[in-house]
Amino acid sequence: MRRLRRVKIVATLGPASSTPEMIEKLFLAGADLFRINMSHTSRDALRERVADIRAVEAKVGRPIGILADLQGPKLRLGVFAGDRVMLDAGDHFTLDGDATPGDRTRVQMPHPEILTALEPGHTVLIDDGKVELKVIEVRRDGHAAQAIANVVVGGAVSNRKGVSLPDTTIPVSALTGKDHSDLEAALDAGVDWIAVSFVQRPEDVAEVKKTARGRAMVMAKIEKPQAVTRLDEIFELADGLMVARGDLGVEMPLEQVPGIQKRITRMGRRLGKPIVVATQMLESMISAPVPTRAEVSDVATAVFEGADAIMLSAESAAGQYPTEAVATMNRIGIQVESDANFRTIITAQRTEPERTGADAIAAAARTIAETVDIKTIVAWTASGSTGLRIARERSQTPTVALTPNVATARRLAVSWGIHAVVTEDAHDMDDMTQRACSHACDEGFAQGNERVLIVAGIPFGSPGATNMLRVAFVNPAGTGGR
Repeated sequence: MRRLRRVKIVATLGPASSTPEMIEKLFLAGADLFRINMSHTSRDALRERVADIRAVEAKVGRPIGILADLQGPKLRLGVFAGDRVMLDAGDHFTLDGDATPGDRTRVQMPHPEILTALEPGHTVLIDDGKVELKVIEVRRDGHAAQAIANVVVGGAVSNRKGVSLPDTTIPVSALTGKDHSDLEAALDAGVDWIAVSFVQRPEDVAEVKKTARGRAMVMAKIEKPQAVTRLDEIFELADGLMVARGDLGVEMPLEQVPGIQKRITRMGRRLGKPIVVATQMLESMISAPVPTRAEVSDVATAVFEGADAIMLSAESAAGQYPTEAVATMNRIGIQVESDANFRTIITAQRTEPERTGADAIAAAARTIAETVDIKTIVAWTASGSTGLRIARERSQTPTVALTPNVATARRLAVSWGIHAVVTEDAHDMDDMTQRACSHACDEGFAQGNERVLIVAGIPFGSPGATNMLRVAFVNPAGTGGR
């Protein structure tokens, strides 16, 4: 089942898309990887969703990726005596550790570490930024603390509303107790990617990778200003990044988000690490069968920029038109990649390959494929690193990744332009050539008498040993090559 686009589609599962029948429909409409949001999914439901996806995978005969998205620390206010209050601009309002129901002058912040970390001048955003406070004084008495703030932007505040702290580095791990349990459950269930929410520092990623121990790839969600300031360090540790524009747009000025998205997308391509662009991409399709023109343009911009994947959240999880949303995203991807400007933009963003043998081979493969009449690049890859190196090049020539590891094929479901096929490893050069040509034909990428370019590592079965290029002719019958 060959996709007609290179950018991948991530679809979030939820109440509108939790049945095996709907999962299959979403895959057939264009979804390459499914996201399970642990903020709204129990561990039992997680296992059921993974089993359902694997059943669809077996039915359609294609590897499907699964991303488990950890909730991360959720900061919320306490409760009010009347369930809600109205704060006016210019009022003073206190956040403290007292569990007594709040009023127009104060409320509990049931996170003592937050009260300790706040400093005068820090901004406190409530309810996705609808209400804004500015801390003017912090009083500390032993372990107790309270922050007195000025109301900059007023509005209604009700019980347990979410809190964002754009200026404050929270002195806690990105993993809560719930996240630790969810992480273990996700790894046991066999998910392929773990998304870490509210990353602030590289140590947040390292903590998850230490637990995962290679059982799943780790994706850092960039949704806090603190993460933006340490992107280089986070990129070095993470296997991929997600531009989580929703929370990022709350904690940073909205006008800065598009530039950050471009910066992350280009850094990911330079480093050969998958980048997912997420949040509100086709938001109106939660309740409408067609998107707005602005949303189509937004999705198209991510595709033009060369993002590895674009993601649907509530559109596919809880919307009225989940299949239509995926199909719409699929059509946008196909149209953008066929636009005359697409190749110009993608080529202009290309950077010099890193000084490694694998990167040199990948760059050479792209050059040869675009110079000679090569129908497809066929890469033998055990760990997936060769596939990622080739994806980094954004070649015009389609890429088929052959791997003996189903986990590798599933992980590559998020990588740009990679069509992964699970097959046993090559035994020798002749076997490598014959089966590379056969798979290229079977998957619809080549026909008899056409040429394919084979990328592999000698000796076979040695991860990271990419060191060989070979041009092969497909036999007239399309059953092998020479």
